[in-house]
Amino acid sequence: MRRVTLFVNGSARNGKVVAVYGTLSDLLSVASNKLGIKATSVYNGKGGLIDDIALIRDDDVLFVCEGEPFIDPQSDGRAQEELTGSHTDWLTLNVGGRYFTTTRSTLVNKEPDSMLAHMFKDKDAWGNKQDPRGAFLIDRSPEYFEPILNYLRHGQLIVNDGINLLGVLEEARFFGIDSLIEHLEVAIKNSQPAEDHSPISRKEFVRFLLATPTKSELRCQGLNFSGADLSRLDLRYINFKMANLSRCNLSHANLCCANLERADLSGSVLDCANLQGVKMLCSNAEGASLKGCNFEDPSGLKANLEGANLKGVDMEGSQMTGINLRVATLKNAKLKNCNLRGATLAGTDLENCDLSGCDLQEANLRGSNVKGAIFEEMLTPLHMSQSVR
Repeated sequence: MRRVTLFVNGSARNGKVVAVYGTLSDLLSVASNKLGIKATSVYNGKGGLIDDIALIRDDDVLFVCEGEPFIDPQSDGRAQEELTGSHTDWLTLNVGGRYFTTTRSTLVNKEPDSMLAHMFKDKDAWGNKQDPRGAFLIDRSPEYFEPILNYLRHGQLIVNDGINLLGVLEEARFFGIDSLIEHLEVAIKNSQPAEDHSPISRKEFVRFLLATPTKSELRCQGLNFSGADLSRLDLRYINFKMANLSRCNLSHANLCCANLERADLSGSVLDCANLQGVKMLCSNAEGASLKGCNFEDPSGLKANLEGANLKGVDMEGSQMTGINLRVATLKNAKLKNCNLRGATLAGTDLENCDLSGCDLQEANLRGSNVKGAIFEEMLTPLHMSQSVR
């Protein structure tokens, strides 16, 4: 009985040892079952076609085809890798002065379309430069290259502490490691701190105040103070532009010369607050309470509330000499017993506003809407010239 070793055409791996008996058709049938192919012809190791069972000798190595021409496993590069084992083809890389040792298959197999795969798929295809030790020179950052090499080895993204993921991402883009780019983008997104939109508390804000020199301007533009208790604090000259101060407690606070332009003060309590020289242009204070506030600055600096939304506010008893309320909305507001001497109310919406007991001497109401407004118990007469358009 003769026995032979059968291989699939062009391969020198996963061969099968079989017994030779009967005809050539019997051998092809056995080869089909053993190798899982539809065998149609058999070649010897030199590429000779065997058409007679008598030509086969004991311990021959035969290559089984499915109709394709013979492929010599010794001359074909891929089959040669299979014969010798691709993992034995070791390479040393000099990346930015640091040496990495790996196999050719690590650099090629996982990302066959990457730059590294094209550099090392075929020997000397790119003419890679080597240092005196024979290591291939790559002018990139070794810290960022190491996670990429490890990813090609085992398919997991592992980055040591202190390594910037953005640097690794740039290296992955440079080498064209597409699957790693997706992992890194997700990792970078997940590493970003979640946006904190929670309101600033009184305790936190007091800490900021204490840490800020008295002559320095504290910038709080756009910050969220919603519902915070800021009562009785010294908030002079602070920039609250576009800040969220809705439902805040600012009673008895000193807001002298503070900037509240376009700030949201809806539903807030500012009773007895000092608002000398305050800037509240286009701010929203709808439904706020400003009872007993002081807007009057002895130095002549006037508070500016031009274009502010003051619907339904309660400003009873406030000192507002010279205040600028031009084109502001005071619909349904309560301004009982307010001092509005010299105030600018031109174009202001005073519909259904209660101005009982107010001092409007020299106030400018030209173009204002006074429909339904209450002017009872006025301290000084209201001249028609003050309200004529």
